[in-house]
Amino acid sequence: MRTETPPTVRLEDYRPSDHLIDRVELDVRLDPHDTRVTATLALRPNPAGRAGAPLVLDGDDLTLLALELDGQAPAPDAVRADASGLTLHRPPQRPFTLRIETRLDPTANTRLMGLYRSNGVYCTQCEADGFRRITYFLDRPDVLSVYTTRIEAEREAAPVLLGNGNPVEAGTVPGTDRHYAVWHDPLPKPAYLFALVGGRLDRVAKPFTTMEGRAVEIAVYVEPGKADRAAYALDAVERSMAWDETAFGRAYDLDLFNVVAVSDFNMGAMENKGLNIFNDKYVLASPETATDGDYAAIEAIIAHEYFHNWSGNRVTCRDWFQLCLKEGLTVFRDQEFSSDMRSRAVHRIAEVRNLRARQFPEDAGPLAHPVRPKQYAEINNFYTATVYEKGAEIVRMLRTLIGETAFRAGMDRYFADNDGTAATVEDFLKAFEAVTGRDLSRFAEWYERPGTPRVAVSSSYDPAARTYRLAFRQARPGAGADAPPLVIPIGLGLVGPDGPLDGPLAERVEDGVFVLETAEDAITFENVAVEPVPSLFRAFSAPVRVESSLDDAARLTLLRHDPDSFNRWEAAQRIALGLMTAQVRGETTGNAGADDFVVALGAFLDAEALRDPAFAAQVLALPSEGDLADEIGTEIDPDAIFAARRDLRRRLGTGLRERLLSLREALAEPEGTPFSPDAAAAGRRALRNAALDLIAAAEPEAGTALAQAQIAQATNMTDRLAGLAALALLPGEARETALSAFAGRYANEPLVLDKWFAIQAMIPEDGTVARIRRLQGHPAFANTNPNRVRSLVGSFSLANPTQFNRADGAGYALVAETVLALDGTNPQVAARLMTAFGPWRRLEPVRRAAAETVLRRIAATPGLSRDVSDIGTRSLAG
Repeated sequence: MRTETPPTVRLEDYRPSDHLIDRVELDVRLDPHDTRVTATLALRPNPAGRAGAPLVLDGDDLTLLALELDGQAPAPDAVRADASGLTLHRPPQRPFTLRIETRLDPTANTRLMGLYRSNGVYCTQCEADGFRRITYFLDRPDVLSVYTTRIEAEREAAPVLLGNGNPVEAGTVPGTDRHYAVWHDPLPKPAYLFALVGGRLDRVAKPFTTMEGRAVEIAVYVEPGKADRAAYALDAVERSMAWDETAFGRAYDLDLFNVVAVSDFNMGAMENKGLNIFNDKYVLASPETATDGDYAAIEAIIAHEYFHNWSGNRVTCRDWFQLCLKEGLTVFRDQEFSSDMRSRAVHRIAEVRNLRARQFPEDAGPLAHPVRPKQYAEINNFYTATVYEKGAEIVRMLRTLIGETAFRAGMDRYFADNDGTAATVEDFLKAFEAVTGRDLSRFAEWYERPGTPRVAVSSSYDPAARTYRLAFRQARPGAGADAPPLVIPIGLGLVGPDGPLDGPLAERVEDGVFVLETAEDAITFENVAVEPVPSLFRAFSAPVRVESSLDDAARLTLLRHDPDSFNRWEAAQRIALGLMTAQVRGETTGNAGADDFVVALGAFLDAEALRDPAFAAQVLALPSEGDLADEIGTEIDPDAIFAARRDLRRRLGTGLRERLLSLREALAEPEGTPFSPDAAAAGRRALRNAALDLIAAAEPEAGTALAQAQIAQATNMTDRLAGLAALALLPGEARETALSAFAGRYANEPLVLDKWFAIQAMIPEDGTVARIRRLQGHPAFANTNPNRVRSLVGSFSLANPTQFNRADGAGYALVAETVLALDGTNPQVAARLMTAFGPWRRLEPVRRAAAETVLRRIAATPGLSRDVSDIGTRSLAG
């Protein structure tokens, strides 16, 4: 494991590789503890590099067995090699060949980077820099090579052998119990996209014909006995391939597309060329074991990794600073896919909930960084919400600015101009400049600046002149005084007391969008008959914080009449935030505001609940404790926030009780109705379960009875788990009995037990730390499995603010112990747990001091990995 202090890598220091690798031939002889890898590399000097420069190949924890240069052993003084790299001091100034043999122990590779073996399956994970744990290499994304891979293993242990590209040859090894398969990928790729899999796996498959007439076989590989749970993932692949052809004109380019599900995986999935490897939680699904949320996540992540075939593989990133170029762009693409597969309005709300829960706090804390970072010490720590989700929002803003037709033309131009290359953000924007004639240099500032911009909006109405004026002022926390203003698209409209106002017009508003390009600006609407309510940033047209003087009466108008579904939802969210914030701050507002809110929600449910249950469920779901903390900003007291949210839930549950009970009855599935994960059925279940949550908050006894009945009668995991989640918030024997029964029922279902661990980790009670410590000793829990750690300790740290942020520091201590225990075996997972400390400086003094003490203790621990050390250093320095 790399524990040395890493050098800081800076974008401004980028230079091309001094050498290129045109072809890679790998011979991988798999063995649980003694895998041999022979790599034959066809190298040449890079004309864009430094003439005569030494060849420096990356390595990480490698054992070198043999080295040949053009078939001969190099002189001892011509080469230096150790576990962390290989240097050829005077490489030939012509094309040449290196043959490198290394030895690996896949079973001992607990980092799950490079080549490892888990549950009897050999697997690789090479992004960002895991290929150097397989062989010495130029392990950087701008070195693209054509790979041919021969994989050999015991036939009984690994009857399935998979690699990148297309199969070329297969057979037995004479005189042995071993067999082999040869795979060839004709398209050049960087090393991080290399993959192989070997093991005992079941397979489901179906044919697909591309729009170009290519016959493709789609296959999903899973652990033996789980093939019946792969059907939805297989269907999602097929739908993704068809959608990308229609929406972006992108056809698949190989004869096979393989997906493999493994149980031990640090990430959600990986887009290796033609061989996508997935955490099995994003592949396996059945009504008995997967929730509606699981089905939606499988659909989205399958699509995401498939879409990388073009936005990430065919066009990759020049360096890791351009990570948003593949990840942010592909998140945007998978969001569009999910919006088309489901409800666009509801999906947009979910996207913004996620952005505000994960990225806004990141922007406000010590781990803030631009969408394109300027420097890093450990690249694994920059797979962040800023790169992914904010990166997607930038792409969405670009489409808003130039329009859908020009955006599609720009995407076509980008793929055409950069196919087979390693590109930059500048290359991406250049394609859109070419098709629109616009200068996007100002827009590019979004990639360079950290922090969440704020836009203040004020308004005035002149009834005599029948004009309405909106004034905008933008500010960017942390930006220098000389930093130019951002280009901010503002989707907007006007809403009157009886509905939207379609007549008023304003200059510089085109297709309902005003573009704010200066620090301050204003627009005036003419012919406005009544004083309107502005509907601002429709569909969340820019990732900003909006400061406006709208009162609750105006927001209720938006909730009732705004044609923009996002802003209807946002109006309810802002009212709820205002009510809860007032309680936290001890402001005396009386009950009138909450009562008005209950009445308005009741009217909303009467009008909308049965028409669009999924949207109604979103409106009923109050802002999270994290949202409220983000709203308050500083001197945060998680206990006060929890109490404010609990009290408002109780009030809504009490005031809406009869409606909620009626909705549960009206939305119940008739007995014998087959389960379907489609958007309509999922929406009905979502609203029924949102109603259960509020009823249980208001009347624990009634909630307990309803939850118990739902668990007993449930025919799917969505309803069963929602019942258990409702009970988990109600202390007593019923809860513990239900938890015990659930664990017994699903004792042999690891992915379901992950849900069981997570529900308990999120119980907001003083005994939860002790509960988690007990659960860490449960037979089903293992620190070696990332899913188990994330479900228990990750859920606790990220989704249980009161107990993670206990004033006595016990929650911090628990997470710190887990971080340090993991750091020696899986530093990536350990570092991700550390990010939960991000908002520590915004806490009230007692908790702030406790968090700082724990962070300093972690940072002072000898022998920390680069991953954890980097997060600790940045957290304390921010």
